[in-house]
Amino acid sequence: MSVSGKPSLGSQARREEGVAWLFLAPSLVLFAVFTGLPVISAFFISFTHWDLFNPPRLALFDNYIALWNDPIFRQVLGNTGYYVALAVPLQMLLGLLCALGLNRGVPGQGVFRVIYFLPVVTSTVAAGLVWAWLFNSNFGLINMGLSLLGASELPKWLVSSRWAMPAVIAVSVWQGLGYAMVLFLAGLQNIRRDVYEAAAIDGATGLTRLWYITLPLLSPMTFFVLIISIIGSFQVFELVYVMTKAGPSNATNTLVFFIYQNGFMFYQMGIASAAAMVLFLIVLALTLVQYRLQNRWVHYE
Repeated sequence: MSVSGKPSLGSQARREEGVAWLFLAPSLVLFAVFTGLPVISAFFISFTHWDLFNPPRLALFDNYIALWNDPIFRQVLGNTGYYVALAVPLQMLLGLLCALGLNRGVPGQGVFRVIYFLPVVTSTVAAGLVWAWLFNSNFGLINMGLSLLGASELPKWLVSSRWAMPAVIAVSVWQGLGYAMVLFLAGLQNIRRDVYEAAAIDGATGLTRLWYITLPLLSPMTFFVLIISIIGSFQVFELVYVMTKAGPSNATNTLVFFIYQNGFMFYQMGIASAAAMVLFLIVLALTLVQYRLQNRWVHYE
């Protein structure tokens, strides 16, 4: 209390902080119960042998050694890296191009925004079933269209080790680019118009303004989209489950599907938890690397 009888700034700040923690408490409790505790539990389970029916037995590092020596797990890591390396840049690039187009005030841009965003809110399972039918090598509309265009050799898509993963990536990009577009569009609309007006007065062309103004000022949003796209791509599961069941010959098997297989099909919870920890460490490492590198290319106003 101050001399005048009014609350001091320090006590008022503490009260406001207490109110803030009070409002945050429900979310923090839910996060701890449904995210924190499962992660901690998975960490300890990864050092055990547990089949869900018998008590867990201490395994120390046996599960991690088994993963290291498992050729299927190495293939799964390669598949996941391949998926992320293609899906993330394509989704970001197409999302940025759509955002740039819709930010120019084209007629009916509200309708286009809805059309581009509809796949985001569409059920992944339903979308996967429809696309699996479209990619069917016998009666799918995609191969029918290719044959009408004169293609001599039609891809087997979902039953081919060469084409199955590109098909899954294509569907993933189709479903996710609307979300990237909305974020990029929000970033574009936060760039001040007077910056463009000053550049135009100085004689800067459209491409020059894009390269030296738009992309640098959009870099904070680009950084955010990159982080969430990488995290989301490493967690791909539904499309793989619906479209290919991780086949053919594990060509589309990814880390999350591998965890699902070992945990809920083979009842090897220790192996599944160890793979989940590997996934956690990979995502954490990539995120930290991106945060360390952001000073080189992210420009804040």
